Amino acid sequence: MTGRGGSGLPSAATVVEEALAASRAAGCVVIVDDVSEANVRFANNTTTTNGVRRDRRVTVVSFVDQPAGVSAGVASASGPVEIAGLVAAAESDAGASEPAEDASPLEPTGCDDSFAEPPAMTDLGVFAGILEDLRPAFGAARAEGRVLAGFAIHEMRTTYLGTSAGGRRRHVQPTGAFELVARTADGAASTWAGVGTPDFTDVSLADLDEKLQLRLGWARRKVDLEPGRREVILPPDAVADLVLEMDFAASGREAEDGGTVYSAPGGRTRLGEQLTGLPFEMWGDPAAAGLECTPFVVAGSSGADTSVFDNGLPIPPAHWITGGALSRLRYHRAGARRGGAAFAPPADNLLLALPGAEGSLDDLIAHTKRGLLLTCLWYIREVDRSTLLLTGLTRDGVYLVEDGEVVGAVNNFRFNESPIDALGRTIEASRSERALSREWHEWANRTAMPGLRVADFNMSSVSPAS
Repeated sequence: MTGRGGSGLPSAATVVEEALAASRAAGCVVIVDDVSEANVRFANNTTTTNGVRRDRRVTVVSFVDQPAGVSAGVASASGPVEIAGLVAAAESDAGASEPAEDASPLEPTGCDDSFAEPPAMTDLGVFAGILEDLRPAFGAARAEGRVLAGFAIHEMRTTYLGTSAGGRRRHVQPTGAFELVARTADGAASTWAGVGTPDFTDVSLADLDEKLQLRLGWARRKVDLEPGRREVILPPDAVADLVLEMDFAASGREAEDGGTVYSAPGGRTRLGEQLTGLPFEMWGDPAAAGLECTPFVVAGSSGADTSVFDNGLPIPPAHWITGGALSRLRYHRAGARRGGAAFAPPADNLLLALPGAEGSLDDLIAHTKRGLLLTCLWYIREVDRSTLLLTGLTRDGVYLVEDGEVVGAVNNFRFNESPIDALGRTIEASRSERALSREWHEWANRTAMPGLRVADFNMSSVSPAS
């Protein structure tokens, strides 16, 4: 496993093998992330910037036997790496650390046939279809008094993971996003649409632009509304904005420690407790069609439910909510042993569905007597861990629905709402589809969500946000 990549750096496989050979510790994990990224940005109906970049980051995790247990140390560096020095730094960190609470034996995890292959690359060619469609879209927008802005980004992340237990794993993760904002020339109205994609072959600029034009048409009529509890329709993207917070909070260790929405008295958790009246299912699965993600644990550091000792282990599908009840929380192996729970590392995707729901967002609108249709949410912050109460703002379009039709645009609001409570007050859900959280997609790009019709959503105050 020798050679150099096109960047002039040694191959990732070479780095892994040399670092493992240099290790004198009881155990060692080496992670190499090679990232290739392309992006295009545009504003005021014209392309503004574009570029490509390539990065490499190498992380070494060393395990040292101490009289009281095994300690772990970590060292990382980017670009060209002095391997012996990085290994020595990780071993020094381990030697100075207390025994690790999450210690577990390194397990042999198998070897991927592709381990010695070079990293996957992207370039501006991935945007060829979008760039071709942008030119006429800009012209039409100028002629019709609209202004388009947004960006497209595509990343190919190739992860190489080697362990002293013999594991050699490699995974290529494509991640793309396209966001489009349209506003009127006077800035009086704006709206947003976005989509996540692995390769941009499934992205239609025409479809997104058509959706934005429809919403700007709705905004010709303005209606001022006071705050209060209102029925709302959340499109899948806005549902992702909220529901991802449920996933972020699903730490078994933190629930046992108390104070989270999943905690119960006496150091217990709410596992098995019914959270919603409707039988929602929420799960992660590395093999989920269209949302495929890294199928093994990659941990450069340990946390409440992620452990460096679990590196390379397969990530199984996990149902976090089953039939509306909390059915699983995240645990690394050591935490699972302590809590008497199943090993449950998180997958880099999240799916929510209501079994039997087959309607569309348009059906939710048609079934609404009077309510608000949202576009997306932003500036979301946690107010109360114990209830997962969140606050945030609506953005780029809130529309009034009366008798099953959109009749105009209203002002923006600040909301105070718990996503678990919102699921509990859901009246109706649409079928699930790929969604892009505007708030969180840089960290959580792969989601599938239904649209939701929710009663008594708490719009706590009027917001000047636009």
